[in-house]
Amino acid sequence: MFFLPNVVITVYGTLSIFGAGLFLLVQVIILLDFTHTWNDAWVEKDEQKWYIALLVVAIICYLAAFAFSGILFIWFNPSGHDCGLNIFFIVMTMILAFSFGIIALHPAVNGSLLPASVISVYCAYVCYTGLSSEPRDYVCNGLHYKSSAVSTSTLILGMLTTVLSVIYSALRAGSSTTFLSPPSSPKAGTTKPLLEGDDVEEGKEKEKEARPVSYSYSFYHLIFALASMYSAMLLSGWNSSSESSDLVDVGWTSVWVRICTEWVTAALYVWTLVAPLILPDREFF
Repeated sequence: MFFLPNVVITVYGTLSIFGAGLFLLVQVIILLDFTHTWNDAWVEKDEQKWYIALLVVAIICYLAAFAFSGILFIWFNPSGHDCGLNIFFIVMTMILAFSFGIIALHPAVNGSLLPASVISVYCAYVCYTGLSSEPRDYVCNGLHYKSSAVSTSTLILGMLTTVLSVIYSALRAGSSTTFLSPPSSPKAGTTKPLLEGDDVEEGKEKEKEARPVSYSYSFYHLIFALASMYSAMLLSGWNSSSESSDLVDVGWTSVWVRICTEWVTAALYVWTLVAPLILPDREFF
């Protein structure tokens, strides 16, 4: 890449904005898949202790979500300043969390409180990351009083966390055997036994043809490509040259990307609940 002309880097930077946005959407889908899988796994055990565990985890997550939202009021709504935008973001997060529980518990919806609580915590976290990305000279960013610049250790720790998160998301999406896999890929649960009854003769196994993997190589590398675009956008401030180059993932572009990600997460989760009611003729897995 060091030997390519600048125009190639410029074009890649423009494409990376859309690729990074698509990767954030993939992360949201992974989270939704994880929460529903977790809930279904505990419900299928059909034991009272697992139902109690579901309720306890859901209550803890909801308490954490609302407590965290309350802390955000302290951090990003300093007294003496008009911080209506920050208040709007935080209040919307609390309203979304409350709405998730109401919709999930509605008798007409086949929902559960555990996914609603986990999505609420995630939305609160995304709201925090968005608000913390506000410029350090913005009066409503209460964190700028304590850290006007990112120290080397904080920068290294933040980038390490980002890299680990990106790698996990890429691996989880690329190797998924659920709805993230391409239609042509074999699905989990449809695999056949390694040996059929007529495949064993006198204790010797017949040689069988190699079975295909449960994911597409091209799909796997596409997810990694999107992950690299997302990392590039974090390092370059979402391709914005107007923000400070001394800070990573700081600026109004990062703020709105995070907040929009939160709202998209909320919309997708609500859609997973109401889609069977709106489209009763379709099957949802």
